[in-house]
Amino acid sequence: MRVGFVGLGAMGQGMAANLQRAGLLTAVWNRTPEKAQVLANRLQVKAPASLPELAAGMDAIVSCVSADADVLQVVQGLLPGLSAKALVLDCSTIGAGTAQRAAETLQKADVEFLDCPVSGGVEGARDGTLAIMVGGKEEVFARAQPILQALGKTITYFGPSGSGQAAKATNQIMCAGIIEAVAEAMAFARAQGLPLEKLIDTLGKGAGSSWYFVHRAPNMARGTYPAGFRVRLHAKDLAICRAMAARFGVTLPLVERMLEEYAELVARGHGDEDISATFRLKAELFERSQEPPHKA
Repeated sequence: MRVGFVGLGAMGQGMAANLQRAGLLTAVWNRTPEKAQVLANRLQVKAPASLPELAAGMDAIVSCVSADADVLQVVQGLLPGLSAKALVLDCSTIGAGTAQRAAETLQKADVEFLDCPVSGGVEGARDGTLAIMVGGKEEVFARAQPILQALGKTITYFGPSGSGQAAKATNQIMCAGIIEAVAEAMAFARAQGLPLEKLIDTLGKGAGSSWYFVHRAPNMARGTYPAGFRVRLHAKDLAICRAMAARFGVTLPLVERMLEEYAELVARGHGDEDISATFRLKAELFERSQEPPHKA
């Protein structure tokens, strides 16, 4: 299969590299041409100047961009160059309704679409171990297996277009709760005077552990938050969850609380930090207290 890749951010670069290692990647495209050219040189593939040029002659396109509007723009940009029966696999996190609109637009040109949002962080993108949640036609899911297997280890078909995005929205709500709990627990531990590195090593093997604790609690201990999953992007995802729940007349308390905290972090200039920066707000709860730390 000849595969093109669109969107070379923190996730996309690792994903494109895994497609190249699988012998599938032919070309890459990014809104910033210089970034595409640098990666193309490293992976020894092409970097076409436009989306129609990227799409021309490809069996499939994989995209991983930031927001709903970006996905729809990419779809429109690819259309003039796509061949009938080509596949478009979108790994972005967007609304289920947007995924359905993208599928309908491409279907008119006899092009197939799968919404394939991913989870696993930049580490999973780099290592090819992502969890991939897929919506679309089941027969198209079968055709896309060589591509999906190059990108992830857990690949699940959930149903028609939009189903993958509904599964990812569920994941994003879970992530919100977990990162909130980890940040609060780590702020508590620091206030108790505990050695945080030892704590992470020990609790990482206990019943309360999680991927986020093992991989992001060290950020909190160091007080540095390199972008794995940016605050502003998770806020965007939780706004999608809010809108999807609102269709049922439901407000999700956890989602609302995290959106408030993320808004505060963005206002303070931390929107491009990893979501583990939530620790900043939790630590302040204890810093405002006059209670001396317990010495372990």
